[in-house]
Amino acid sequence: MTKRARRWLLVLLAAPLLLAMTALGGCAQLSYYGQSLSGHLSLVRSAKPVDEWLGQQDLDPEVRRQLELSKSLRNYASSELKLPDNDSYRRYADLKRGSAVWNVVATPELSLQLKTWCYPIMGCAGYRGYFDPHDARELAQELRKEGLEPYVYGVPAYSSLGWSNWLGGDPLLNTFIRYPEAQLARMIFHELAHQVAYANDDTAFNESFATAVEQIGVGRWLKDRPEALRDDEQSRRRQDEIQVLLKSTRDQLQDVFRSTASDDEKRAGKAAAFAKLRADYEAIKRDRWNGDTRFDRWVLGLNTPALAIQGSYTDLVPDFVRLFERQGADWPRFYAEVQRLAKLPKEERRAELAR
Repeated sequence: MTKRARRWLLVLLAAPLLLAMTALGGCAQLSYYGQSLSGHLSLVRSAKPVDEWLGQQDLDPEVRRQLELSKSLRNYASSELKLPDNDSYRRYADLKRGSAVWNVVATPELSLQLKTWCYPIMGCAGYRGYFDPHDARELAQELRKEGLEPYVYGVPAYSSLGWSNWLGGDPLLNTFIRYPEAQLARMIFHELAHQVAYANDDTAFNESFATAVEQIGVGRWLKDRPEALRDDEQSRRRQDEIQVLLKSTRDQLQDVFRSTASDDEKRAGKAAAFAKLRADYEAIKRDRWNGDTRFDRWVLGLNTPALAIQGSYTDLVPDFVRLFERQGADWPRFYAEVQRLAKLPKEERRAELAR
């Protein structure tokens, strides 16, 4: 399809889609879906095949090296991990910004229950994404006025769940292309996993599944790359230590929030939990990390909704790893079982996964 034909097809498809969205919630919803659609189409239109970029003589040498690596990772994802073999992550776009989108998450002041938003295609999720950080911060202010505690964070990539494959698929982006080898592999494997299985009402199920795929996949990818494996193991150990701290803090907060204490006592308990998190983190840096500060900005800026959304990416990972092993470490069998679980009601799905 030529660029001109593709552009007209986008216009023809976008118009009825926006009209349909108008009926879903009035002007505010139309405005949100409008920015989502236009933002995604702009991102897709800016992408070109990786080989076209590699043909440019003035391409940044580091980007060239990473794009070459991405081709190997992308082929490995389909040939060895049996992830979808389509055009996703075979094109690249330089967005001239540091994040692909900015997500907003929110919880009540004394709860770890994420607020959810529902969407026409992907169902309900515990976050709302914007292509303009100003729009994300505006929503955060509105949520704060409603008595909720918001958190805004930049996201290097997102998955369109395969809906963009007819446009060339989800592209590689400048927001993550310079990642170290293992991190780049994780990003590609994780986002492709979202095209395999998706439960419309279960953020933790979806993200933990994709995280399990990336962890298993990267372990296999690095098996014959000792230098990259050594670098990644140190980084992963430190990230795992952080995850232990975050899980402990979430558990402590759950105990506080579920108690029969007064709201003021719960606020004091919440403040104590975050103070302990910061103190424990500083102790780990001092005693085991030789003062490594790479995680400071992220860890020290965490609040309740940030902890809640982080748990979505990790809490069910051990269950998925066990499920992979029960399926004989066979990727197609594993994916088929996850797809089956994704179709079940949420409570039944979680019970079977845990079993």
